[in-house]
Order: sequence, then structure tokens, then C-alpha cells
Amino acid sequence: MAITLYDATVLGFMQTVNAMQGVMTRALEHCTQTGLAAHELVETRLAADMLPFRFQILSVIHHSVGAIEGAKRGEFRPPGESPAFDYAALQNALTQASAQLASYASADINALEGREVVFKVPSMTIPFTAESFLLSFSMPNFHFHATTAYDILRTKGVPLGKRDYLGSPRIKR
Repeated sequence: MAITLYDATVLGFMQTVNAMQGVMTRALEHCTQTGLAAHELVETRLAADMLPFRFQILSVIHHSVGAIEGAKRGEFRPPGESPAFDYAALQNALTQASAQLASYASADINALEGREVVFKVPSMTIPFTAESFLLSFSMPNFHFHATTAYDILRTKGVPLGKRDYLGSPRIKR
């Protein structure tokens, strides 16, 4: 069986986005149990020169739904300024991202293969094919930001493990 672009991207994005929803639910439970304020999590950083938790979650969305939409348009740009979302708004944004990912038809995503996608930053334009963009640029960025969000929550004492990050793997039925 050949793996398709849809299988390699959308299904993987959905697995991790859904896992991040669970991670955020667990973190909110931890806040309730320990008295930690959820708004404190939103602005937490691993290091002073890193962006906060809210940016990490929004980047998970940007490098999944945003990447698919960019591939469809033929152009992708870095995210704009990160809105000052509160915890509930971040959870809602993940829910919306999950629904958007679930709405993509495999044939439409697979049809992107071979199309040009340019990554535009103010100082340059980087050309990709849709599959190279999604697999070699967006996917690593997506996992970087999901892992960073997970790590921020771990530093705040949220009891998470690898299974929380993995979510629901696509097992043989």
C-alpha cells in the first residue's frame, strides 16, 4: 500500500492536534487541583528568549491547518503577531483546527502533490513543492511547537506522559 500525502500530513496533524486538546484538558484539571491559575500557563516560556505557551499552541494550528491552506493557495507566510488568547480561547482554537482538519477530503489534499508553494518572508521567497513544504517544513515546525507546549506544561508540574503527547495512534483494526 502506498502512503498518500493526506495520510502523511492531515492524519498526523489530526492525531497531534487532538492529543494537544487532551493535554490542555489535563493541564486545566491540574490547575483546578493545585490552585495554579490557567492564565499563568498561557504566558509561560521555557526560556526568556522563547515565545510563550499561547504562541506554541497557535503555531501548532498555523503549521497544520495554516500549512494545508497555504499549500492550497500556493503561498505560506510566518504567523502574524500572536493574539493574547486566554486558556479557553486556545482550547477553542484547537477544537476549530481539529474540525477543519477533519473536513479535508483526501482527494483534495492528494491533488496538491507537485504544486508549487512558496514560503514568503520579508527578505526572501523559498520555493517548495506542496509535499516538500508540508513534509520537510511544516511537519517539523508543527512537532517542534507541540513538543514545546507539552514541555512548558511539564515544567509547571502538569502530570503528562508520552501517551498524552501521542494521542490515539492509527492502529490496525
